[in-house]
Amino acid sequence: MNIAIDVLNYTLAAVLTGVSLTWILLIRSMWITFRDSPFLDKFDPKPHGTPKVSVILPARNEEGFIDKCLNSLIDQDYENYEIIAIDDRSDDKTGEIIKKISQSNPKIKYVLAAPKPEKWMGKNWACVEGFKNAAGELLLFTDADTTHSRNIISLSVSHLLSYRLDALTVIPKMLCLDIWTKITLPVLSTFLHTRFSALRVNDSSKKTGYFFGSFFIIRRDTYEKVGTHEGVKSELVEDGALGKKVKESGFRMKMVRGEHLVKAVWARDWSTLWHALKRLMTPLYLQTSGIAVGIFVAVLFLLFMPFPILAYSAIFEPLSLSFTILFAVSLITVGLVYLASIMDATKGLGLSVKYAMCTPLGSSIIVGGFASGILNAKSNKAVTWRGRTYSMIDTAQNSISL
Repeated sequence: MNIAIDVLNYTLAAVLTGVSLTWILLIRSMWITFRDSPFLDKFDPKPHGTPKVSVILPARNEEGFIDKCLNSLIDQDYENYEIIAIDDRSDDKTGEIIKKISQSNPKIKYVLAAPKPEKWMGKNWACVEGFKNAAGELLLFTDADTTHSRNIISLSVSHLLSYRLDALTVIPKMLCLDIWTKITLPVLSTFLHTRFSALRVNDSSKKTGYFFGSFFIIRRDTYEKVGTHEGVKSELVEDGALGKKVKESGFRMKMVRGEHLVKAVWARDWSTLWHALKRLMTPLYLQTSGIAVGIFVAVLFLLFMPFPILAYSAIFEPLSLSFTILFAVSLITVGLVYLASIMDATKGLGLSVKYAMCTPLGSSIIVGGFASGILNAKSNKAVTWRGRTYSMIDTAQNSISL
């Protein structure tokens, strides 16, 4: 019996040693990303014209956010632009708010989206409906729960044209409105700052392509050549899928930091947080189920298992050398998880360290949400979002480069 326990302990210690090394690499990558990623407003501008920009703003059940978003877009220092605000058949007062604001501002064009066809995600359909009404040479896509600085359009146009880019996406400041998001996002966004970092997206030798749905600007002809949002109509993570298509098609794209210029809400409450986590894992499982399960197990050991293993080894540490070794390794691993969360909370999200101290709870929420995404991926109610429930049966997903 003692031999079996020793074998288990040494095996866990070996696994956690690998987890620790992985965290060291992730922390290093995150630090380099924070240090070296380019900023939207730090560049050498070149002479350029002022092409018309169409801001495409899809909105469904956004009555608590749409007015702030529209007001921030109305007050821009760029002259040649229009705002296409699409009411995606909202159940609340979103449409009424858009109509009211548009009546006093000619820059805003109100569009009521036609009924969503089968196999379309709602936001993707609303974006295409907006595109049909857009006259701009450049298309700027944003979300209704996003607010913008007064110079965001002029900066993005100048940056895109100065570098002769086909598309540009801006990393926003992620606003955490509720306690659940504040304790969960510091753990989760560690992967955003590593796997989908600006340095990887901007590296032409890497396959990683990604857009932030809260802000990306793209040339009209580029958008048409990659198939518009119709080409990603069934994608749950449509911004990732569209960015991936742009990168794979050989167009020049760039990701820049703009946390001081754009603010976006990632989740609003427990329900939206839970479904947002499901939306991250469901498309991956539908894309390649075996790899998705493998990634889930890896995330389980990276984020969650070090904590119960530390507790287990601490309780029995005096009993044998194997427990002592396991305790030491698990303590180091937990320390690295905390370090990554603290770094991301303070440097990436602007949150207090106290939220990073809730990392074990945040990790368990992420693991639970991912597990739910896998278990429900092929159900008739795989995902609920903005008042709509989607079945992903017979729906292909291709939003992530594996």
